[in-house]
Amino acid sequence: MVDDTWSSALHRLWQAASRAEEVAALADDVYAPLLATPGVHLVVGTRWDGKHVLRYMRALSAGSDTPVIVATTRSMPGAAVREPGGEPVVTRSAVDGMDDSMWPEAEFLRQAPGASVVACTFRLDQRGWAALALAVDGTADLSVVENRLTQAVDVIVACHTGILQRGREARRASDDALLAEASLQMDSSLDVEDTLRRVARIAVPAVADGALVHLLRSEGPEFVAATHVAVQQQRALEEAGRHDPWLAALLARRGEDEDTVFLSGAALEGSPFAEAGGTDGGANGSAGGSAGGGADGSADGGANATAAGARPAGDGPHPTVVSISTLRARGRVVGSITFVYQRPEARLPDSAFLRSLATRAALAIDNALLYELRRTAVLSLQEHLLPSQLPESVQWDLSASYAVGDPMLDVGGDFYDAVPRPDGSIALLIGDVCGRGAEAAALTGLARHTLRTLLEEGNDPGTALSRLNRALRQERASRFLTAVVATLTPRPDGTALLSTCSAGHPPPLVLRSDGTVSEVLSGGLLLGVLDDVSYESHEELIAPDDTLVLFTDGLTESREAGGAFFESVLPARLSALRGSGAAHIAESLAQQAETFRDSGQDDIALLVARWTGIPPDAGLLPRDPRIEQAALR
Repeated sequence: MVDDTWSSALHRLWQAASRAEEVAALADDVYAPLLATPGVHLVVGTRWDGKHVLRYMRALSAGSDTPVIVATTRSMPGAAVREPGGEPVVTRSAVDGMDDSMWPEAEFLRQAPGASVVACTFRLDQRGWAALALAVDGTADLSVVENRLTQAVDVIVACHTGILQRGREARRASDDALLAEASLQMDSSLDVEDTLRRVARIAVPAVADGALVHLLRSEGPEFVAATHVAVQQQRALEEAGRHDPWLAALLARRGEDEDTVFLSGAALEGSPFAEAGGTDGGANGSAGGSAGGGADGSADGGANATAAGARPAGDGPHPTVVSISTLRARGRVVGSITFVYQRPEARLPDSAFLRSLATRAALAIDNALLYELRRTAVLSLQEHLLPSQLPESVQWDLSASYAVGDPMLDVGGDFYDAVPRPDGSIALLIGDVCGRGAEAAALTGLARHTLRTLLEEGNDPGTALSRLNRALRQERASRFLTAVVATLTPRPDGTALLSTCSAGHPPPLVLRSDGTVSEVLSGGLLLGVLDDVSYESHEELIAPDDTLVLFTDGLTESREAGGAFFESVLPARLSALRGSGAAHIAESLAQQAETFRDSGQDDIALLVARWTGIPPDAGLLPRDPRIEQAALR
């Protein structure tokens, strides 16, 4: 015969279990139907941890709506004999024969009518177990009681398993989201130290309470970044990261170790972390694990689970646990990340998560290191492709500016130079090789040094460009280039003869002392395309305080969001700089073009020559900053 009352209660219990976020929510649905079983007078539930410490006890008697709840941390070694193995264990015993050292429930069971107890002990997870004990009298059908008790236990265990599974899934989703965000944050910077600081900031407080990051240098670990949820502790953490010998020795000793190591308790003695959490808990080299669980319908779902020997949540600070993960990329160690935890064991990250975070951090750091090396190499090569200094004279004020536009830092093909000539004149040259990279750099060096040599020997600009073109054709250069050469030859009246010859390059501009701007007439085929090309020069006079501006197309082709090119505003911007020295003009125009630019990644090279014609102690014409600012509006 089917017991409809119990079947309905069991159905409701399963429904409640599917919705429960903690096992404690099942207490009423478990205790009430068991008490409704004929002959049952009292239900007592207990929750134990793996060290036979009683954590929780809940008792409810028939006819009462108010349970007695006892939260404790009572150690009861005698209860070890009751701890179940893999399957639930049902026992029958007389109340009078119960040993209080094994049965804390006895104090309640003795107060209930009846002379016997039906109990079931069952394991919830690897770290804890629970028990349900029923006080029954002689009218009870013990087989029915046992059947209902085991069915209720099945629901509790299934509920607890489901809660743990959902917790693991939520934790995994949270970890995945954190790892994805960490990758985005770390990959957004190519600066090594900034990347390392981001690693530390991302991890706190989501992963740990504190974090230390070290970079591995040839002389040993080098502290880079530290962060902590508490400002005062962050300062202490930074000091430890820089100077603590215990930590330095530990990081150096770990060397090539790949696995994350957890340290706590005695393993932290002598360390800067020992005083923060004491040495009363932890696993001495291995801590961490999954979220804790509930119990008999009365536990808290793991909120109070801690490392061995630790105090429950909310009962003072937790023992300090430290983890150290090696940062490895491309088969080599690039550094280490040390996490400091002062939280329950259930909230410690597992080794797999820390390995994944360390791998992502190592790759980001390695990319930043590679970028730094590449940047250093590129800038060094770029410096060797440009003159280390420009010639000085009382008759001209020379300056240049070079702005790298490519974020990937390939070597650009822009070049410039200023060459004093035997006849007292000066030759100014600027050019642009098509493309970027090693091939463009090689061609840049060839072009600049060829032109410099020819101009130093006294060749006129047209002849120098023709001979460079011939050399490029003979070398079968795969790239073309543009260039312009201008010579300034002093005249007795203080003016200078400007002779300009261009090979497909943007025409130079002349800023007159009165602020007017004119374009130097120039033309000619670009270099390296056809054989036997000749180039003609254009001549005009330059007066004292006039300024010649040579530039590459990276300046004029800087494009704003609306589509306009900097070329359209360049004359007005240059005019506003009248009265300025060559250095200010060069730097200002380069900076303005970079600010103006919304698209385009070409390098910007400028070579500026202000002709004085007189000794420099005569001074510059008065500069009016208001005119310059008005042109920027």
